[in-house]
Amino acid sequence: MQTVRHSEHTLKTALISKNPALVSQYEKLDAGEKRLMEEAFRPDSDLFGPITLHSQSDWITSHPEAPQDFEEFFNDPYRKTPSPQKHSIYIQCIGLLGNTRSISEEYVKWLKGYCEAFFYGLTVKLLEPVPVSATRCSFRINDNTQNLQIHAGQILKFLKKKKPEDAFCVVGITMIDLYPRDSWNFVFGQASLTDGVGIFSFARYGSDFYSSHYEGKLKKLQKKSSSDYSVFDNYYVPEVTSVLLLRSCKTLTHEIGHIFGLRHCQWLACLMQGSNHLEEADQRPLDLCPICLRKLQSAIGFHLKDRYKALVRWVDAESTDTPTVTPERSREDPLSLPKPVEAFKEWREWITKCLAVLQK
Repeated sequence: MQTVRHSEHTLKTALISKNPALVSQYEKLDAGEKRLMEEAFRPDSDLFGPITLHSQSDWITSHPEAPQDFEEFFNDPYRKTPSPQKHSIYIQCIGLLGNTRSISEEYVKWLKGYCEAFFYGLTVKLLEPVPVSATRCSFRINDNTQNLQIHAGQILKFLKKKKPEDAFCVVGITMIDLYPRDSWNFVFGQASLTDGVGIFSFARYGSDFYSSHYEGKLKKLQKKSSSDYSVFDNYYVPEVTSVLLLRSCKTLTHEIGHIFGLRHCQWLACLMQGSNHLEEADQRPLDLCPICLRKLQSAIGFHLKDRYKALVRWVDAESTDTPTVTPERSREDPLSLPKPVEAFKEWREWITKCLAVLQK
């Protein structure tokens, strides 16, 4: 196990900058916000710590990247920033996220609510869910894991065509595994920062995906034609659990963070760290280090206290709304599904500590 530890001076410069204009911008933050941000370079901080590497296959070791400090982020001529005209994050569900339609609808509402709190100040909207057939994408059975996969790049093209006028970005989410090209085994997600679109799969976040008794395996693909998507009519969807929801929230916010122009974090333990495998992704925190938090705050303009309080409200809210009976719902469809937030409890305690620092 190895620790990536930076000096106090290095972290302070990465957060505040030496550019007088950016230093002045930082000094305008209120006292509580500066107090929390400066936990970044306090060696004894119990809120933010160094990155820990557990193996040679971890992201930083196998994917060397230049670190991005606040100044570099702020001056990036290619990054996109929300505007009054483009102020909405759209979520496009592709296929079902749960075993029934109502579970799927509830799951995507939980993700919507989480994004609204995480990217506090932006509007998050849901596009009408679509079946895989609507994307006209290629698909296959993975030779190794024998599960269905859909082509990520072709779905990005579909999302780009559907992008509303007021969209800052459109993100597609699915419980079907993805592949970017024939030679690749799989990919968790793919995004185009230029077009402001991304597609992310939660298929491999189910507790049984890598087990020998995984129910999503198919022996062979019986396809009458390239437009025959009937194989997706009853494809396997993992059980909704608290861990699955937590992993989904992590992936969604990490990838949308990239669309904002945040690169992989190499300063402190942070949501924006890269990950090569599920174990490494699970070890990442659920929220941002102060350096990445300042980047997001400068792009959106929220107050830290308001954002953290919104995240606590999301954890504490039992469900998205009061369930109603409609004629379209089948009788076997559960009308109410409690939000499984057990896996978020430790994180909620961490947010409470952050709020205590902000409100001293």
